[in-house]
Amino acid sequence: MEARPAGGTMQALIVCESLVRIYQTGSIEVQALQGLDLVVGRGEMVAVVGASGSGKSTLLSILAGIDAPTAGRARVERWDLLAMSRADRVRYRRHTVGFVRQQTASNLVPYLTARQVIDLPMVAARRPAAQRRARTDELLAALGVADCAERRPAEMSGGQQQRVAIAVALANRPHVLLADEPTGELDTATSAEVFAALREVNQRYGVTVVVVTHDPEVSGQVERTVAIRDGRTSSEVLRRTATGEDGGTHVIAEEYAVMDRAGRVQVPREYREALRLTNRVRLALEDDHVQIRPDGSDR
Repeated sequence: MEARPAGGTMQALIVCESLVRIYQTGSIEVQALQGLDLVVGRGEMVAVVGASGSGKSTLLSILAGIDAPTAGRARVERWDLLAMSRADRVRYRRHTVGFVRQQTASNLVPYLTARQVIDLPMVAARRPAAQRRARTDELLAALGVADCAERRPAEMSGGQQQRVAIAVALANRPHVLLADEPTGELDTATSAEVFAALREVNQRYGVTVVVVTHDPEVSGQVERTVAIRDGRTSSEVLRRTATGEDGGTHVIAEEYAVMDRAGRVQVPREYREALRLTNRVRLALEDDHVQIRPDGSDR
């Protein structure tokens, strides 16, 4: 897989190649990732979608340094995620990546105010007190929760809690922000507010954002959506804004299949069912494309 984000030439910040993650439970072996390839450019905001069990949350846990891959290659900036020591992993999670979980209660501390919980990761990183206060005030204002500074989680709405959680994740100025279903527990209007906050920090701070979501409304608000199926990247949707002859603008979305390093492509289920593509298909090389036809077809 070429080490650049699809549709662009910006510098690759996240590179995964043939990534494998196998879980062993007694005599049962589960392959959560089966040779996944992914490239995310510096400053991109990408949505990762897929059915339950597709491997998207496993991917995010690996990128966050919470889990470790079984095989393959995974790099974030200078960090090789397969070769980090325990001390490296602490430094990586403290300074390079921020992580926001779906469960709002898991992101905050019940007895700490918003100001205190944002300060916490900076204390762990031994930042000077004056820097911590300035950074906390900056993030509270940027995320629209300055009025929650002295409130504890029980005194905030779900959307306020998630925006404070984003502030916590950004406290030590990470280059990557990972969010696992950050709007999963929220209603539509509040989800839009939280996602707008993610877009704001992506644009204001230049932080690379990777969001795992099942919500098509959320995934449709980013320029690139990556779909994962059966532990591999299967397709990507690229969006761009075009200007019509009347001066109006509209979004054009184009879907691409993803070819892995071995030349494999996952053909969408609706295509397979429509043409009754099963175990064996016929390929024909044309001047500018490849035909895929059912076995035995004379079309």
